[in-house]
Amino acid sequence: MTTFYKIFFIIFIVFIAINFYAVDWNLGFFHAENNKFLFSIVAGILGLILTLVMNTWRKLSEKQ
Repeated sequence: MTTFYKIFFIIFIVFIAINFYAVDWNLGFFHAENNKFLFSIVAGILGLILTLVMNTWRKLSEKQ
């Protein structure tokens, strides 16, 4: 994994961790107050997946 992808990977992990910290667990995970944090967590997870896919594509293009 190149430095470029590692930086984005770390940023998305920190982003997800901050949003998990911000969730009010006493209200419940799916409460309306926590929706904005849930959307942010999902966006961070999609960012992680996209970073891994792009890194895999880079590796595949180098082999050809």
